[in-house]
Amino acid sequence: MKTQPLASALLAAGFALVAVPVLADVPPIGDASFNGTLKISVDATDLAHRVFRVNETIPAQPGPLTLLYPQWIPGNHSPTGPIDKFAGLVIKANGKVLPWTRDPLNVYAFHVDVPQGATEVQAYFEFLSPQDTKQGRVVMTPEMLNLQWNTVSLYPAGYNIRKIEAQASVTYPAGWQAGTALEIASTSGSTVNYKPLTYNALVDSPIYAGKYFKRVDLDPGAKTPVHMDIVADDPKYLEIKPEQLKAHRNLVQQMYKLYGAHHYNHYDFLTSLSDKMSGNGLEHHRSSEDGTSADYFTEWDKNVYARDLFSHEFNHSWDGKYRRGADLTTPNFNVPMSDTLLWVYEGQTQFWGQIMAARSGLWNTEQTLDMLAFVAATYDKGRPGLASWRNVQDTTNDPPIAQRRPLPYRNYQASEDYYSAGEMIWLDVDGKLRELSHGKKKIDDFARAFFGMNNGDWSVNTYTFEDVVKTLNDIQPYDWKSYLRTRLDGHGPLIGGIASHGWKLVYTDKPSAAVKAIESRRHFTDLTYSLGVSLGKDGAIADVLWDGPAFKAGLSPGMSIVAVNGKEFSGDAIKDAVTAAAKDKSQPIELLVKNFDEYKTLRVDYHDGLKYPHLVRDKSKPDTLGELIKPL
Repeated sequence: MKTQPLASALLAAGFALVAVPVLADVPPIGDASFNGTLKISVDATDLAHRVFRVNETIPAQPGPLTLLYPQWIPGNHSPTGPIDKFAGLVIKANGKVLPWTRDPLNVYAFHVDVPQGATEVQAYFEFLSPQDTKQGRVVMTPEMLNLQWNTVSLYPAGYNIRKIEAQASVTYPAGWQAGTALEIASTSGSTVNYKPLTYNALVDSPIYAGKYFKRVDLDPGAKTPVHMDIVADDPKYLEIKPEQLKAHRNLVQQMYKLYGAHHYNHYDFLTSLSDKMSGNGLEHHRSSEDGTSADYFTEWDKNVYARDLFSHEFNHSWDGKYRRGADLTTPNFNVPMSDTLLWVYEGQTQFWGQIMAARSGLWNTEQTLDMLAFVAATYDKGRPGLASWRNVQDTTNDPPIAQRRPLPYRNYQASEDYYSAGEMIWLDVDGKLRELSHGKKKIDDFARAFFGMNNGDWSVNTYTFEDVVKTLNDIQPYDWKSYLRTRLDGHGPLIGGIASHGWKLVYTDKPSAAVKAIESRRHFTDLTYSLGVSLGKDGAIADVLWDGPAFKAGLSPGMSIVAVNGKEFSGDAIKDAVTAAAKDKSQPIELLVKNFDEYKTLRVDYHDGLKYPHLVRDKSKPDTLGELIKPL
C-alpha cells in the first residue's frame, strides 16, 4: 500500500503511527417517521442525593443502533447538554445486558448492537444533578425540583425529533404538585403519566414541582389558559398581593394587544421562588422557566429589576420559539446550531422584555427610564471591545465560545452583547420608523407583521435576515439592509435611539434608583463610568474597564482592594475617595490591593468625580419614548 505524504513525513520525523479504531458514523437524519414511541419514566424522589433515575424503553430493530444524549440545547444556543452528569448507563434487550460503546469522536453518541428477535431496548441511567453551583445549576432541593427532559432522555439517531413520538411519566415525592405544559393522561399514587407528544415538544416542556405549590390564573375566563405555577422554599413566599397579580395579568393582555395572536394552546409560567434552587430564565413554546429569589413577591420593591424576567421569557413564545432563525432550527438536538440571528431572537426580546415591563406596570416610568439609561451607558462608555476589535454580529458566536463561563474582562471581550446591544439597535429602528413615516409607523407594526400571524399555531415558522429586511421595507421603504448591517458589523455608537426618542444620556454624581437597587441586590459597588471598576462588598474586583483609569493604574479582576487612602475598604470609602479626588486634583486615589499573596499600593490618577447614567428630556424633540412605553 502506498504511504501518504503526511504519514511518510511523520515516520521520517520519528513519530510512530498508531492505529486508532474508528467507530461507525452517527446515522444521517432521514425523513421517515420513527416507528414506535419512546417511553421515558423518571423517578424524581431521591432528594437526599439529588439524583433523577431513568428507565427508558426505545423501539428498535435488530442490528446497529445509535442513541444520542441531547447536546445542542434550545434556548442555550450552544452545545451545553450536561453529559458530564449522565451516569450508570445499562442497556438491555430481552432481559439481557447489551454491551455499548461511546463514540470517542462524539461523546454524546452511544453505539449498541440489537440482537435478533428484539423489538426494543431498555436504557437505565441516572442524571446526577449538581450538588452546588460550582457544578452547574442546582435543580433539586428538599422543597422543589426542575426537571428538564433533555437531561433525562436518550433518543435514536437517524430521525427528525419532530417525527419521534414520546410518552413520559414522573414519580414525584409524596404530596408534591407539578407545573408543566405537558397534559396529564393519568395518575397512580405519586406517579403522573403524561399524554404522548413529539420528542421535540417533550424536551420543550420542562417541569417545576414542589412541596409548596400554588397555581395562579393570569387570564381568567380565557379559552386559552395562561397560568403561573409557583413552587417556593416556604409557604410564606406564596403570598401575592392584588396589585402584584394585576401587573402579571396586564402582561398577558399587553402581549396580546401587541402581537394580535398567540402561539400556544395554553401557557404556563413555571416559577420558582427560591434561594436554594438556582435561578434561571429559559423560554419554551408553551411555558417558561422563571427562577427568581424566594422573596420575589414578599420583598416586591427590592426585586423590581428582576420583574422583566417574566416579560422577556413570555415574549420568546413569539420571538424565538414560533418565529425562529432558519439557521437555528435543526432537525435534532445533536446537529450544531448557527446563532447569526440572535440579535433578533434575543435582542428584540430584550427590547420588548423591558418595554412590556413598562406597559404592564411591572415597572413604572421612572424605573423604565433608569434601566434604559443603565443599558445605554453600557454602549456609550462601557464596551470598549465593541468600539475596537469586535462587533455585535460576532458576539452571536459566543454561546458555543464562552458558554456563559466567567470572563476575565467582560467589557473588552463583549460576550453575548447581542442581547442588550440588540435592544439598542431595535430602539434605534423604532426611532427610524417614526422619523421616516412622520410618526405613522413604529416598531409595534413590525412586531405584529413579523410575529403576529397564525393565531394558535405553535409549530416553528423560520426566517432569515432577508425576511427581517423585507418586513421592515413593507412597513416603511428604506435601505434597511445597510442600516442594520452598519450597526451589526461596524464599531460605531449604538445609542442613537435615545436621541431619536427625545431624550439625552447624561452622567451625574448621583446614582439612579436603578443603580442603587442593582448595587444592593448584587452586593457590589459600580464605579464603571468613573474609576472604571466594579467591586464586590469585600473589595474583590469583579471587572475593570479596559484602558480606564483603574486599568491604567494596574488594577485587574481577581485582585482585592484592602484599603482606600489608608482606611479599610468599603463601598462608601471608595466613593468618598473618588469625590475627594475631584475636589483636590493634586492627589491621586491610593489603593492598597492584594494580588494572590502580595500586597502593593496603586495610585489612580482620576479627578472627574462619580458618574452615573441618567436620561433627561430633550425638549426640542417630541417624547416618543413616552409613547413607546405607554400601555396599549
